[in-house]
Amino acid sequence: MISDRFALFDTGRPNRPSLRVRPALWITGVMAALTMLAGGPATAWEPTETVFEEDFENGTDRWEILDPGTWKLSETDGNRALEITARKSEYEPPHRSPLHVALVKDLELADFEITFRVRSTLDTGNHRDCCVFFNYQDDKHFYYVHLGAKPDPHSGQIMIVNDADRLALTENEKTVPWDDGWHTVKLVRDTTKGSIDVYFDDMQSPHLSVVDKTFGKGRIGIGSFDDLNEFDQIVIRK
Repeated sequence: MISDRFALFDTGRPNRPSLRVRPALWITGVMAALTMLAGGPATAWEPTETVFEEDFENGTDRWEILDPGTWKLSETDGNRALEITARKSEYEPPHRSPLHVALVKDLELADFEITFRVRSTLDTGNHRDCCVFFNYQDDKHFYYVHLGAKPDPHSGQIMIVNDADRLALTENEKTVPWDDGWHTVKLVRDTTKGSIDVYFDDMQSPHLSVVDKTFGKGRIGIGSFDDLNEFDQIVIRK
């Protein structure tokens, strides 16, 4: 009976089961254990569903514009776009932050991708810009990206407004190549990783990136600090 019990472990040394393990298998096991302890492998978030599309052919009913007097629907060669028409604004934010803000109604997301077409209609120099607003909680708590032509602490950066004047989260030194033509902007937000990636024309390599987890689910919008732009072909995916 005893010999039968140990037959499975017979390696030529009676009653002593072999403990030899191949090095590769041992390493694999250790790595798997460490991954489990760390909470599992990190996976990149990818959008799978389109939740919002806008070409402005049916107006602006799906938008909350904080100063409607400085925006209008424009039309060129039969195509409509949403245009900022004045640099000054009657909207007065509680903290130093952009003056031209248009927010999508009835949509709040944590993780998302927004792409759109934008055209700057006035060359205002180093701070010629457009902005994207996201994880917007209220007028005192939100992120925005300022795609200013020439970077400095208040231009060309990913910014946060957290019950205080806007503050740069990045230290970008790359210029934005504005001209009078149309450009494509994409912003990808992954709140699990905290990542914010912003693309300008080149959809493969981010123009700006940062990691911050201050704000989660919130509203999304477009606009400018105090410049003139046209916006079109907006798509939001989650």
